[in-house]
Amino acid sequence: MARGRLDAARVASAALLALALAACEPADDRAHAATRTDEPTTASGAPAAPSASGAGPAPSAAPPPPVEYESDELPEADLEPATLPEQRAAMVRRMRALGVVGDEGAAAVAALMASSKMMGQGNPAVTRHPLTRLECAERRRAAEVKDEKKPACGAPFMTPVWDPAVEDESSARVCIDRYEFPGLPCEYPVTWVTTAQAQALCQALGKRLCDAHEWEGACAGAVHAPEDEYAFGRPRQTMQGLHNLHREIRWAYGTEKDHAKCATQSQKSKGCDAPSFRHCGSNTSPAGAFPACRSPFGVYDLHGNAAEHMLLPRKPEELGARGGFGVPEMKGSWFIFQKLEAHKDDCRWRAPAWHDNEGRNHSNYHLGFRCCRDVVR
Repeated sequence: MARGRLDAARVASAALLALALAACEPADDRAHAATRTDEPTTASGAPAAPSASGAGPAPSAAPPPPVEYESDELPEADLEPATLPEQRAAMVRRMRALGVVGDEGAAAVAALMASSKMMGQGNPAVTRHPLTRLECAERRRAAEVKDEKKPACGAPFMTPVWDPAVEDESSARVCIDRYEFPGLPCEYPVTWVTTAQAQALCQALGKRLCDAHEWEGACAGAVHAPEDEYAFGRPRQTMQGLHNLHREIRWAYGTEKDHAKCATQSQKSKGCDAPSFRHCGSNTSPAGAFPACRSPFGVYDLHGNAAEHMLLPRKPEELGARGGFGVPEMKGSWFIFQKLEAHKDDCRWRAPAWHDNEGRNHSNYHLGFRCCRDVVR
């Protein structure tokens, strides 16, 4: 009994001490103390789940690194050279300024361009671009367009492409140019270029021409396995027919066709009745001037503007990723689609071998290209 009375006295003394200390706290602290518990809580006020170690709440995760964007300020944006050599030289200067080529690459590109009498951004004497580079830049600013840097690609203005059903960006095996060659936003595409010349220009930048399924996947938002995309070993027309029969039908910007979203409003030059450097201007828009004409991966102008060279592997060893070189293929839409639908232009539609030539020497005033690059880890 004596011990019980002693314990009760200790409890009463502790209670009196607690009351005295509480009286010394500021009023705000007492108000907070009324709602505090010894358990950590979530943002909603509910008790947080105990940590696995039982040592209290886990430390907060480090904030993600800030997103870095490509610099897209084109020098000499208002320059419209009067001759083809001047046009080419200005284009290479812009490529160097934005880091697409270094000294060695610039020299290689310049030499390849100079080897052709027509390759460039269109015959300056007859080409009439519907938009200027400066107008393109203003459109992109208004749409708040920014290209995120993708270090895995090893080059500016490229983006990884993959199949979201089975992988993610970290496991992507190939990157593609966001813009038609020369691969710069608000620069005019290079035309009058053959398949072989396009491959050489890509290689001068440490890249290669895209295989058809890579281009198609970059457009549709999923790059499927080559084994699922090509009927290897079959005749080319059979490969095309089997692919087109069961293809997914969608456009880079969505599942409903809308030519107005892309660079489809330009017109042929007056007197351009047959392909001719003298009479046919390229009449393309600056790449990326239509911000809505963009794929889920952030690739522009896969419809409209210049049509594009690529390669069709007929057997596995011809895949670009394996160092192969398939037969020439052409995809993408010509700019005149608003008035004349020259062909179907959904992402996965394959053309009927319009320039199937082993010499790889087909070129035209509305035909350009973009490059791919294998990811090296």
